Amino acid sequence: MMDISGLTPTRRDFLGSILPVGALGCLGCKNLCGLFGSAHAQETEAPKFTADSQMSFTEVYDFAFKYYYIPMVQSLSSQVGDKDFIEMLKKASEQSGRTSAKGFARGVEVADFDAFKAWAVEPERFWKQVLSWEVVENTDDAFEVKITECLWAKTFREAEAADVGYASICHGDFAYAEGYSPKMRMERTKTLMEGHDCCNHRWLWEG
Repeated sequence: MMDISGLTPTRRDFLGSILPVGALGCLGCKNLCGLFGSAHAQETEAPKFTADSQMSFTEVYDFAFKYYYIPMVQSLSSQVGDKDFIEMLKKASEQSGRTSAKGFARGVEVADFDAFKAWAVEPERFWKQVLSWEVVENTDDAFEVKITECLWAKTFREAEAADVGYASICHGDFAYAEGYSPKMRMERTKTLMEGHDCCNHRWLWEG
């Protein structure tokens, strides 16, 4: 499968950009009192928008998706027509996926299969918090993971917006693989977003 990794921003970048939004509501009195500190302290203080928001990953996803994105998209869907709008979301997701993947490929030293696998083989904290998975296969020409928990799927399904979630979050995964390298393609037959027991992501490296 949200990143969250160039996306237009990527899913990881998206999370990083949304965290500071809740900072003002979570700073607390102790931090506010700091406004009355010395002028020197104020000059060296980090910008307030970079403060720790003290929000959980679930709260961040609820804030970003449940309370704004999903209602807005559902409103647009009712105006355009559900079927047509979902197709529009899928096309936008494909474009975003390709753009994000090309940005990621430019940012790594060598855009090979190993660099792509790193998110699951040597995961950063973000991926560990929003997904649960096991590596099923890891060879020079095939990489498969079984995802059993996904915060994107949880968030959209709880909001009864799985169709929107699949179109805007999951569908672009195929285009992401193509955008990363013409040597790579993705296969998948199940997603948690659609109500299956797992997401069976499989990437093949050809040539």
